[in-house]
Amino acid sequence: MLDIKFLRENPEIVKQNIKNKFQDRKLPLVDEVIELDREYRNALQEADSLRANRNKISKQIGALMAQGKRDEAEEVKKQVTEAADRLAALEKSEEELSEKIKKIMMTIPNIIDPSVPIGKDDSENVEIEKFGEPVVPDFEIPYHTDIMETFNGIDLDAARRVAGNGFYYLQGDIARLHSAVITYARDFMIDRGFTYCVPPFMIRSDVVTGVMSFDEMSSMMYKIEGEDLYLIGTSEHSMIGKFIDTINDEKALPLTLTSYSPCFRKEKGAHGIEERGVYRIHQFEKQEMIVICKPEDSPYWFDKLWQNTVDLFRSLDIPVRTLECCSGDLADLKVKSLDVEAWSPRQKKYFEVGSCSNLGDAQARRLKIRVSGEDGKKYLAHTLNNTVVAPPRMLIAFLENNLNEDGSVNIPVALRPYMGGKEKLIPTK
Repeated sequence: MLDIKFLRENPEIVKQNIKNKFQDRKLPLVDEVIELDREYRNALQEADSLRANRNKISKQIGALMAQGKRDEAEEVKKQVTEAADRLAALEKSEEELSEKIKKIMMTIPNIIDPSVPIGKDDSENVEIEKFGEPVVPDFEIPYHTDIMETFNGIDLDAARRVAGNGFYYLQGDIARLHSAVITYARDFMIDRGFTYCVPPFMIRSDVVTGVMSFDEMSSMMYKIEGEDLYLIGTSEHSMIGKFIDTINDEKALPLTLTSYSPCFRKEKGAHGIEERGVYRIHQFEKQEMIVICKPEDSPYWFDKLWQNTVDLFRSLDIPVRTLECCSGDLADLKVKSLDVEAWSPRQKKYFEVGSCSNLGDAQARRLKIRVSGEDGKKYLAHTLNNTVVAPPRMLIAFLENNLNEDGSVNIPVALRPYMGGKEKLIPTK
């Protein structure tokens, strides 16, 4: 969420930013919120004036009563009553105007970084760099669920009967591989100095609206019936929420955290064949990384975060590339975002396995995450997040890139301690 003062003083910059994100329908909101802000500040000024005058008149009443001038005192009391009625109306108006302003401000997108490429949607994202050599083997690579079934490692039919489409049972070596990847990712991040956390898997509505845009909220979040609680779509939601309404010592920054959680998402809309199986699902598990830092340090941490994901995937023999998200592909709170995509030998292309985001002070402004500087002044922190690894989607890349012609799957050296020392998975079918 933008600072209303910045919007008031730089309306054309805000409008151009909206155009850069191809959200022209929101352009009238800038002038509307400026007018509402003018009305709010006028009401605030008049109310403050009335309060000051009320205090002055109250002293006059006391003086008149002391002098025995009761009639004059009663006349002055009438002025106080009239002022009280006007003050009550102004305070109600302030509250209503403040709510309207907040509602609009939460829909106006954050100012994107100047380095972000301008484009309408994800088709215009820009490749930055490739890591590892993408290989297409001589033999045919089956669809990922077919690979899993050769290990008796997945049961989608039972999951449909129990929970419907978009769910799965993992079992045997595939379930073990799933847990091994998560555990390895946890230790990988701990070794890089991040503090491990397991957060709440449900959050209140004030946290939801603090960490994401309204569009994301409606398309992603599951609401708990009869409760002010939502299932998290990623542990970032509750991890950033951990710092709601806090003042953090500047000396303690940056706060670098890595968190495990299940994730729950609606994933609305029809999807193609490549997004079936366990690619686009309603429930999955993820290891995440989160940073709370000083504003001037957020570009540095942005680069550190996505590099962590690249390094983890390369340690598991999976080629990846980084993709700069264009303006139209950025969620409204994001300043800058970069996707990490893994190579799919079967599809002969890359697909998304993680997303790194710098949100500037947008989440901090909504959640009141402040920093106390050495000079005693307080300012808003910057927040960042990035996917470490998210199986079972990551398993698609792992199985395809480590599959042998005989159907066995190589276990990279880094992962073997988490798989009981196994060097290969051998099909049972």
